[in-house]
Amino acid sequence: MEIPLTNKRNISVIAHGGAGKTSLSEAILFNAKATDKLGRVDDDTSLLDYEPEEHKRKITISAAVHHYDWGGCRVNVIDTPGYPDFLTETRDSLRVAGGAVVILSAISGVKVQTEKIWEFADEFEVCRIAYVNKMDRERASFFRAVDDMERVLKVKGVPMQLPIGEAEAFKGVVDLLTMKAYYYKDDASGSFDIKDIPSGLKKDAEKMRESMIESVVEADDALTEKYLNGEAISVDELKKAVREGVLTRRFIPVYMGSALKNMGVNLLMDAINLSLPAPPDKGTIRGVLKGRNPRTGEEEVREPDYNAPFSAFVFKTVIDPYTGKLSLFRVYSGVLHADSTVLNASRDAKEKISHLYLLEGKKIKEVAKASAGDIVAAAKLKDTLTGDTLSDVGSPVAFPPFPPVSTTLSYAIHPKTKADEDKVPAGMQRLMEEDPSVEFKRDEQTNEFLLSGVGQVHLEVSIEKLKRKYGCDVELKTPRVPYKETIRSHVKMQGKYKKQSGGRGQYGDAWLDISPLPRGGGFEFVDNIVGGSIPRQYIPAVEKGVREAMVSGILCGFPVVDVKVSLYDGSYHSVDSSEMAFKIAASMGFKKGMEQAHPVILEPVVRMEISVPDDKLGDIIGDINARRGKILGAEPKAGSQTIKALVPMAEVITYATDLKSMTADRGIFTMEFSHYEEVPTYLSQKIISAAKTEKPDEKH
Repeated sequence: MEIPLTNKRNISVIAHGGAGKTSLSEAILFNAKATDKLGRVDDDTSLLDYEPEEHKRKITISAAVHHYDWGGCRVNVIDTPGYPDFLTETRDSLRVAGGAVVILSAISGVKVQTEKIWEFADEFEVCRIAYVNKMDRERASFFRAVDDMERVLKVKGVPMQLPIGEAEAFKGVVDLLTMKAYYYKDDASGSFDIKDIPSGLKKDAEKMRESMIESVVEADDALTEKYLNGEAISVDELKKAVREGVLTRRFIPVYMGSALKNMGVNLLMDAINLSLPAPPDKGTIRGVLKGRNPRTGEEEVREPDYNAPFSAFVFKTVIDPYTGKLSLFRVYSGVLHADSTVLNASRDAKEKISHLYLLEGKKIKEVAKASAGDIVAAAKLKDTLTGDTLSDVGSPVAFPPFPPVSTTLSYAIHPKTKADEDKVPAGMQRLMEEDPSVEFKRDEQTNEFLLSGVGQVHLEVSIEKLKRKYGCDVELKTPRVPYKETIRSHVKMQGKYKKQSGGRGQYGDAWLDISPLPRGGGFEFVDNIVGGSIPRQYIPAVEKGVREAMVSGILCGFPVVDVKVSLYDGSYHSVDSSEMAFKIAASMGFKKGMEQAHPVILEPVVRMEISVPDDKLGDIIGDINARRGKILGAEPKAGSQTIKALVPMAEVITYATDLKSMTADRGIFTMEFSHYEEVPTYLSQKIISAAKTEKPDEKH
């Protein structure tokens, strides 16, 4: 039987790392009998944290999807990472979730990762409710957590419950809607008794309920009028107003409990059904028309309706070396049957959907069809990647893809054996399909494989997966800086190559005028030969010889740039001259000329934008100055400052780790190549010495 669209929910569980997202998700699934055992992170029995890398670190690395039925609603729940290196997964899951449960710690309140995730939720207009977790822990405080949320996240929190005891004395909650007390057993079973409110809490409960009503009725004008007239407001009217307030994002209802002890979780599940949106509540989904329609590229909308043309968005890819590739997608409209063909509108490629699966953490369950509001997976889609849109072949639509992820940290990959080296490209290609926040490329100048990611742990996890999944063992090393060499002055130099060895000899003679070009000028070759002093057929060989000499400069062997070479004179031998002889002569002449033209080393300079809390502005500017950076300016933004600067790349290769340390993980930055600049004289000798010591290793 088809579940009504109004009874479907798609939710993400979000918060900073260690707040208890996975524990709460496991308790929800257990209460709904979607699992027969309460999984735990600490003993590696969690159904949602199942990767070996997650077991090793006791953190969620990949978003995991499960589903449950509760109170007549089908709920897809996405357990998301909270560790900063893996927040791309969290952002992507919020794109397909209509609502979110935000976990606040009763001990530590709101941390910086929660602020970042909150911004993602704002970006996708996700409706939210909050759950104050760890109420059973020492120093727990429900009201402090609510105050922290209001102060840091700049939202209005509406407590829907009153704690019965706190810390070790926490026994349950008073539900302010029904004014009943829920006492929980201390065995993680989720069992509870409903009793009257303890006499010692009655006055506080009545006062808090009045405050709750005052906040909630603001979502409904008619109810506000009724309240101001002193009329009684029913529980059903209050529930309707709570839902309206969440859907319009006027306030955040706040619940509480202990996920680990499964206390207060059942009431949160009721609140998810009550407050978080069904697909119709989010309205139409906007995309663009695709295909041969004359209106291709114009805006197109899809209604969250079973009878609308099929459309879905791929928000995650999972690749297993044994079972292959799974594409996870949220169906926005229509119905999709297994064994049907759809269009990947993003790539204009047809895909055969052989099997459809419901996701249950690590496990999958085959289903015959998927409808609007469902989150499902399909196996072995050959052309489909994360961020693509699948749609009806006859009615193609494409939704906006995910924005690109800015990588902030790069390391050189060094395969441990020749066999590992052969496996690197294919293994990394698979990892990048699964994790679009990983970037892998070969640096043409340094000839190193570079792995770039969001942070240190992100890169470490990536190489662990590379070894576990694809049998490829590599080490991470600090990458070489792609220095270059150039000249500062103008010289004229003869390059002459003459060789006699019995038979035919070799003779080439070229006079070169070598001069510097402006920064970024590259290379310019000018043929100024007049009178036939060098035959025309040898002139390309002269240019080739100069270009080959520029591959390795005379100071450190770095490529030479920003040079103009004019060939203005020379001589030849009618028998002994050849293209090879002129190529060698030009190479010799250029290298000798460069020695006399005051060679210098150039270093890459990057343009950075660094966003930091107001109180860290001075520290970060001082640090950038110490790194030989040039501050271009600072712009204030809500509670933070965005610093723009130009900094030598050599000074910020490990900046992601440094900034995290300096700002207690509250700073973020982007970085892109800007230009090359001359290295200060006092640093040049260090670079030359380092290059000389590297050369024996390179030969090895």
